Amino acid sequence: MALTLAKIEEIAPDQGSVDAARKLLKPALWPTVADDGEGLLWGECQGSGSLPYRVCLSEADLGYKCTCPSRKFPCKHTLALMWMRVQNQPFARAERPDWVADWISRRRPGAAARPTPASEPGAAKASLAEAPVEIEAPADPKAEARAAAQRERLKAEREASILAGLDELDRWLADQLDRGLAAFQGVAAEQCKTLARRLVDAKAHGLAARVEQLPTAMFGMPEASRGAFLIEKLGEFHLIAEAYRRQDALSPNLAADVRLAMGWTMTRDALFADPLALHHRARWMVLATVNEVQPDKLRRLETWLARLGEGEGPGFALLIDFVPVSVGSVGNTYSPGECLEAELVFYPSTAPLRAVIAEQNGGAVKAGDFPVPPEDLAGALVGYDAMLARKPWLGEWPLVLRDAVVASSPAGPVLAAQDGGTALPLRLAQDDDSLLPLAGVTCTAVFGLWDGHFLDLKFAETALGRWIAA
Repeated sequence: MALTLAKIEEIAPDQGSVDAARKLLKPALWPTVADDGEGLLWGECQGSGSLPYRVCLSEADLGYKCTCPSRKFPCKHTLALMWMRVQNQPFARAERPDWVADWISRRRPGAAARPTPASEPGAAKASLAEAPVEIEAPADPKAEARAAAQRERLKAEREASILAGLDELDRWLADQLDRGLAAFQGVAAEQCKTLARRLVDAKAHGLAARVEQLPTAMFGMPEASRGAFLIEKLGEFHLIAEAYRRQDALSPNLAADVRLAMGWTMTRDALFADPLALHHRARWMVLATVNEVQPDKLRRLETWLARLGEGEGPGFALLIDFVPVSVGSVGNTYSPGECLEAELVFYPSTAPLRAVIAEQNGGAVKAGDFPVPPEDLAGALVGYDAMLARKPWLGEWPLVLRDAVVASSPAGPVLAAQDGGTALPLRLAQDDDSLLPLAGVTCTAVFGLWDGHFLDLKFAETALGRWIAA
């Protein structure tokens, strides 16, 4: 089936999709466009999120697949890839990457994806010629000034609301201490839900989420440890509140950490425009992905990267995207074991971790084993303690280490140093036997997320092969 402009117009779901596709016909948005010389095309398109969308297309029957959450078929990314092909834009000749080969192996030959109803016979026909060319309108200084004033007014109102909410937090903490923390466990769910609702009303959404998650986290601890854990977390709430009140006296990066903990966000455009934003170009390996649904009905997609090779700059990066649950099941763009050459831009922080891809050189490819890390378990914990000192509400932090083994203990499974010294308790749900393949096996490289209490094991290299958390 020949790919032509007329065919693209025929299968486009509506004119809006064509208009959106035209905006993507910019080489800078596509770190990768390639073909295998046998009618199979693929590309990676950088959208507004931290991860690019992956598109693949079979020219033989116009079957396609895109990792974006759009409910229109084909989506704007697929249409743009087709459009670039018809316009004879250069496609690199390359071997099929694993994610393309996997799609090909799972689809039935000739099974082109079904178009959306708007593209069925009788629907209004989309036109590539009518897609508007984006022309930047001249700036209106007065309108920009009014918009800036409006933003500042809304920001000031939110700042005042948050400070009022922190006063509520102070009274709530004092009430819990007056009643006694031993009695708190019996009313934790009700008390935390009430405070979280008040903090949401005060527009302190980040702190509200921390409060709401406290009961679940506390009851997930061994009973003997719950009292100390509760004191730690209530102290953390107080510390964040006091730091927010005094943010003018903090360093820019620590102030950014505090504001993020409170619920302030930074757009991708604002991050790229920040002259102090940390840029780091390196070769990265994907060591873990997380795909979970949050209480706010958003699907959280995490991709954990580790830098390959020595050098200055962050050794880890976390890419996060959010997708509404209503769009259906969506998978992560990358999979563990893939490597990519990319420049990342890190959000301001005293412990830089979350990042977005600014530029990617070529596509992600499967690589060999993860190199043996220079640090053992004790050395990795020293690095964690240094980050915790910078950011006391650090939460989960990635650890990568060598020469460790999964072993049993009276309290449950642990990751122990091969020399029998340090050991960390492993987070494992009841009746979860996913760690059995690692029992007693020496791991030359281990990656996990440590929160100061439990290690969530994600990735391990062993003499028997690679283990990846399900």
